[in-house]
Amino acid sequence: MPPTHEVFNQPAPLEDYDVATEDALLDGLHREGAGWAADELHELGRLAGTARAGLWAEQANVNHPALRTHDRYGHRVDEVDFHPAWHVLTDTAVRYGLHAAPWAEDTPGSHVARAAKFYVWSQVEGGHGCPMSMTYAAVPALRHSPELAARYEPLLSARSYDFGLRPPRSKEGLLAGMSMTEKQGGSDVRSNTTSAVPTSDGGYLITGHKWFTSAPMGDLFLTLVQTAEGPTCLLVPRVLEDGTRNTLLIQRLKDKLGNRSNASAEVEYDEAMGWPVGSPGRGVRTIIDMVNSTRLDCVVGSAAGMRAGLVRAMHHATQRRAFGDLLVNQPLMRNVLADLSLEAEAATVLMLRLAGAADRAVHGDEHEDAFRRIAVAVGKYWVTKRLPAHAGEALECLGGNGYVEESGMPRLFRESPLNSIWEGSGNVVALDVLRAMAKQPSGVSAFFAEAERACGADRRFDDALARLREDVGDVTDMQFRARELVERMALTLQASLMIRHAPAPVADAFVASRLGGERGASFGTLARGADVAAILERNQPRV
Repeated sequence: MPPTHEVFNQPAPLEDYDVATEDALLDGLHREGAGWAADELHELGRLAGTARAGLWAEQANVNHPALRTHDRYGHRVDEVDFHPAWHVLTDTAVRYGLHAAPWAEDTPGSHVARAAKFYVWSQVEGGHGCPMSMTYAAVPALRHSPELAARYEPLLSARSYDFGLRPPRSKEGLLAGMSMTEKQGGSDVRSNTTSAVPTSDGGYLITGHKWFTSAPMGDLFLTLVQTAEGPTCLLVPRVLEDGTRNTLLIQRLKDKLGNRSNASAEVEYDEAMGWPVGSPGRGVRTIIDMVNSTRLDCVVGSAAGMRAGLVRAMHHATQRRAFGDLLVNQPLMRNVLADLSLEAEAATVLMLRLAGAADRAVHGDEHEDAFRRIAVAVGKYWVTKRLPAHAGEALECLGGNGYVEESGMPRLFRESPLNSIWEGSGNVVALDVLRAMAKQPSGVSAFFAEAERACGADRRFDDALARLREDVGDVTDMQFRARELVERMALTLQASLMIRHAPAPVADAFVASRLGGERGASFGTLARGADVAAILERNQPRV
């Protein structure tokens, strides 16, 4: 290199560290009953922090999946080809049980452990989390038909990644997808036109077009169709048990803003075979079990995105000098980083609490199940909404270095809006919360019982909770103000969790800025008096 190209004042590469050393993550893992998984979590965290894991993520996103509709002889194959890095990422996820593995385990905390591992490994690359989430969520829906569950659940939960077009029961492990959305309906799945007629053997022949099919390279798909009884959920394999291909014809892969390592497709069903999951005409109710689980993963993945952005911003600021000092020592940058830290920690604490509720609901806790039904939707609405702003601010902390692809920040930014759209956009989820409150009052009681556990510790919180109670009881124009109401529910719940589980300076700054009105519209507007040093120390990545 010529002398003019001497490289200095650039951070060292962010690699060779344990992604799973975050205090909020480890504290929550133990608190929610999955402390026994700490060793495996650290093992995955060390892999996630390697340079080669970062390279896999880059390769999987630069080399996009490609649709291969026919083989060289003209036979229809409808296969999606991926770069080898995608398969490495996915194989790792399956081996560590990020898919349906918890459903095969009776150990309390299994679903919490899975959420924590999903959180850690998603910080490497988010796209391959889609088939993991679909497969995780397929099991509770499939259990509406015990015969199908008995046949396929052991393979869906097996820790073996077995890619390729073969009969499901000839493989060592299966991945699932979901096919609900149509071009004329979007979230309004009751307007779907894809139809199915019964066959003599108890199955259905499906005809129609799906506008978004998640993970079309999977083995099985939960598909919503119209039958004589009404919307019905069917299980549709890509390959039938006799080895013939089912007529799921992939028309094209979507050219998406982000999530580019993962394939999403339009699919034509030409008398494809499917089998009923749950009762005919009750398909929407059946598919809700899947949606509830994938919405939890939306919260987990968004919390992971916040942590990934924060770590990169903190790493840069602790090594980059400007105007005579390190960025991390400059007051305004400290305000920004501390504010980003508060948002990320609150998302992580909420994510773990929701995973704990889901785990205890699986083991028969009715109170936790009632809390989960409301709180997962509330968390999904708010945490996914906060990620794009958080990712943009974290990117800005790196300046021009954050705007180039090599930093990984543009990929994080492009990925950031996805979880807010997936499994119900903001309006859909906010209205779902209203419906759940009206139909299931026990969920409202459980939500407030959880929030009230922090009462008496902070007057600002007590006042906010009292105002929220009044507004939940006021049904005037409730649909018009649904977003504002659900946002306040989320912030109040996060504040309760932070008061109980975060160090006092962290909790105080969160309550002051999120409930006390002591902040502006953007990140980096914490009020004077916030203990920024304590906040940054708690969230400093241990590289």
